[in-house]
Amino acid sequence: MLNKSSLAAPGLICVGLGPGDPELMSIKADRLVRGARHVAFFRKKGRPGKARQLVEGMLSPQATEYPMEYPVTTEIPVDSPAYVQQLAQFYDDWCLRLAALAKQEQVVVLCEGDPFLYGSFMHLYTRLRARGDVDLQVVPGIPGMVGCWHATGEPITWGDDVLSVMTGTLSEDELVRRMDTADALVVMKVGRNLPRIRRALARAGRADAAWLVQNGTTDQQQVARLSEVGDEVCPYFAIVLVHGQGRRPEAAW
Repeated sequence: MLNKSSLAAPGLICVGLGPGDPELMSIKADRLVRGARHVAFFRKKGRPGKARQLVEGMLSPQATEYPMEYPVTTEIPVDSPAYVQQLAQFYDDWCLRLAALAKQEQVVVLCEGDPFLYGSFMHLYTRLRARGDVDLQVVPGIPGMVGCWHATGEPITWGDDVLSVMTGTLSEDELVRRMDTADALVVMKVGRNLPRIRRALARAGRADAAWLVQNGTTDQQQVARLSEVGDEVCPYFAIVLVHGQGRRPEAAW
């Protein structure tokens, strides 16, 4: 693990940046980002990168940036052999490149939300951990879904409620199955999957209770009942929520 007394020690640190509001970053994450000299982050080709946008104005002018551009995102099915092969090669290549750099310098990798919750960094982490030749550290961050359910102003779970977290990339039947077995729901990776998510919620009898939060905790945040929102435009990182309604003590007055 990284020696805390030497922030410049060689190694690789992935920093969870939280749900979107820079003020919701941890003190540790803020310190590491501002002191970084080598900064890597994921992004779609031609885009600035969500994680990189979160630290705008925080990086040192001397920092060297390493944008890791996905070779493919939504152009082909995620379960196709071509998709799997291209992403695997992408992670392999960046693992080698960052490992070589991290043996000589400290490298900070940016990750929105929490790195261990559906984060792209997990694919680098398992590869780097298997190599065992690089000091590796992960700084937790507030997950995006936490920022989103706070944006609704309602507790997500009560008492014995069971919370189920799923991705909108699942099949409609699988979404329904998961929705039927939980009290509170979080559906991540919405985007173009919204129509399928909406149909699944209707089949599970949960549509009227669902919320859609787009760009949670940021200046572009939008919070609405799902029934009041159309399917035409929705960010990939939007989140659908259904709050639990479990046991709670009644007011004594």
